[in-house]
Amino acid sequence: MQTATSSSIYQLTEEQLAVRDAARDFAQSELWAGVIERDEHQKFPAEQIKKMGELGFMGMMVSPEYGGSGLDTVSYVLAMEEISKVDASCSVIMSVNNSLVCWGLEKYGTEEQKRKYLPRLCSGEIIGAFALSEPEAGSDATSQRTTAEDKGDHYLLNGTKNWITNGTTASVYLVIAQTHPELKSRGINVLIVDKDMPGFVQGPKENKLGIRGSDTCSLMFTDVKVPKENRIGDDGFGFKFAMQVLAGGRIGIASQALGIASGSLELSLKYAKERKAFGVPIAQHQAIQFKLADMATNVDAARLLCLQAAADKDNHADYGKSGAMAKLFASKVAMEASVEAVQIHGGYGFVKEYHVERFMRDAKITQIYEGTSEIQKIVISRDILK
Repeated sequence: MQTATSSSIYQLTEEQLAVRDAARDFAQSELWAGVIERDEHQKFPAEQIKKMGELGFMGMMVSPEYGGSGLDTVSYVLAMEEISKVDASCSVIMSVNNSLVCWGLEKYGTEEQKRKYLPRLCSGEIIGAFALSEPEAGSDATSQRTTAEDKGDHYLLNGTKNWITNGTTASVYLVIAQTHPELKSRGINVLIVDKDMPGFVQGPKENKLGIRGSDTCSLMFTDVKVPKENRIGDDGFGFKFAMQVLAGGRIGIASQALGIASGSLELSLKYAKERKAFGVPIAQHQAIQFKLADMATNVDAARLLCLQAAADKDNHADYGKSGAMAKLFASKVAMEASVEAVQIHGGYGFVKEYHVERFMRDAKITQIYEGTSEIQKIVISRDILK
C-alpha cells in the first residue's frame, strides 16, 4: 500500500523515512505475534513497551539531553501510524507517554522535574499517565471536582479521576486539580503525583470494548500530600497546561486512528486478492473495488491532515485547528474503514484471527478520548469563525 513517501507533497527526510521503517519493522516483528491474545485477555504489553523505550519510541520528541530521541512531530506521526496498524493498545500507551506526559514535562517543567522523570519515561523504565477526566468533568474540563488545597509547602489532593490510560501501570501521573474554585479555570493546577504516595489508590481495570491491552482505570486521592515542587508552572497554570498538551495529544490520537484505518486497508487488499468468489479473486468485483477505492482515498486524506498538523507543530504555527481537523477526520475514517474491512472479509471478518474485528472495536475510542468528535467540531468552528 502507498504510504507518505517522496511522491507526497510532504518531502520526508531520510531520517523520517528511517523512523517510519524502524517502527514498521518493530510492529511486524514484535507486536503482531500475541496481539490477539493480549486483546482477548486484556494483557498489558509490558515487554513490548520496554522494547519500544529501548528503541526510542517512548520519548520521541524529547531532547537527547533528557534521554529522548530528539525527533520532530512528523516522525512521531509516521511511527504512530505503523505501530497502530498492528496494535492500537501499544500505540495509545506510546501516545500518552509522548504527547501528554513527556512533552508537557519538557515544555513546562522545571529543570529538576525534567531530570528526575524524563530519562526514565523515555527509556520505558517507567510509564506516565495524564489525569484530567472525572465523573463530572470529561469534555467540560473546567468542572474539576478534584481539589489541591494549598498547605504552604505542599498541596493536599482529594478527588477521583476516571478513564485514565496507563492507570494501573504508570509510575508518574500528571493530575489536574482545582486550588482556587473562585477563579474557576484560572484556579486549576497540575501536580506530579508518584504512584507510591500515601492516600493514592488505583481502581480496577475497566473491561473495555477495544484497546483492551491498554489498561484504563479510575484513580482515587484521599489527603495525598504533594510537595509544592511537584507543581508544573505557576499557580493557576493547570487548565492552560491541560489544553496545550491535549492539542498535541490530538495529533497522536489522529495518527493512531490513521494507523487503524491504514491497517484495515492493507488487510483488506491482501484478502481481496486471495479470496475467490464466482471463480475470480473478489478484488476483481467492482463492489469490492469501490470499497477499496474509498478506503484508500480516505486514508491518504487522513494522512495528509495528520502530517499538516505535525508540520504546524514543528514549525511553531498554531496547530489547534489542524490537530482537531486531523483527529476529527482520521477517527471517522478509522471507524468507516474498519467496518468496511469486516464487510470485505465477510464471515471471516467476524472471526478474531483475521484481526479486522479488533480494528473495528479499537477504532471507536478514537472518536471519544482526548476530545470527542463533537468537541473537535467546537474547536474547529471557533477557529474559523474568529
